[in-house]
Amino acid sequence: LLIYSCILFFLFGYLFFCITSVVGPSSHIVVMVGEDVVLPCSLDPAVDAVPLIVEWGRLDLSPRFVHVWHEGQDLLTNQNPSYRGRTSLSTDRLKHGDASLSLSKVTLSDNGTYRCLFPKRKLVSTVQLVVGESGVSIEAGGSVVLECECSGWYPEPEVSWMDSEGHLVSAGPPETVRGPDDLYTVSSRVTVDKRHGSTVTCRVHQDRTNQTREAHIHISEVQVYVGKFKENTSL
Repeated sequence: LLIYSCILFFLFGYLFFCITSVVGPSSHIVVMVGEDVVLPCSLDPAVDAVPLIVEWGRLDLSPRFVHVWHEGQDLLTNQNPSYRGRTSLSTDRLKHGDASLSLSKVTLSDNGTYRCLFPKRKLVSTVQLVVGESGVSIEAGGSVVLECECSGWYPEPEVSWMDSEGHLVSAGPPETVRGPDDLYTVSSRVTVDKRHGSTVTCRVHQDRTNQTREAHIHISEVQVYVGKFKENTSL
């Protein structure tokens, strides 16, 4: 009898099952430094995974083990030290075939490809975790030109400028650089004067991840640098 692509055999009163696949995400998972994240991995069809062995790892690390579940309990003897105290699997979710890994306080070094492996059944899925720094910095270049730079974003964010009343300030096209880690650095410049009010805001937003960061600068505090001299200039 074929049900949901899983062949069921009844033999001497025992039920044997064949797990056909392990399901993971279809794309990148994006998280910012310091946040918590869950890396998806589940059996299809859903069966009790508590008595099974589940190995989460990264093949680029030594030791490669991020978290190991061994037949009903955590087995963290060979866990990579950088993940110590930051990983967990839920027993309640495992009962329903969900072996997703919870990872807390994400750091830049967590960026990479993770493997969810059921070794006895040779079932595997992978998930790529993209970790970004959501920093925004503003610099004053001259008396009226402001530059806003945001780094460590994925996917590419949008940068906009606003005056004190929340109205958009026209700026030139941003400069975008994509690094070898696939993270974006975007910089934008704008020229301001008194009509923009006392404060100008740089807003960085990414629709797909619903991430927004803002940085503010008070125009009266903009400083002009001429050679070795520095003087305060009120716009």
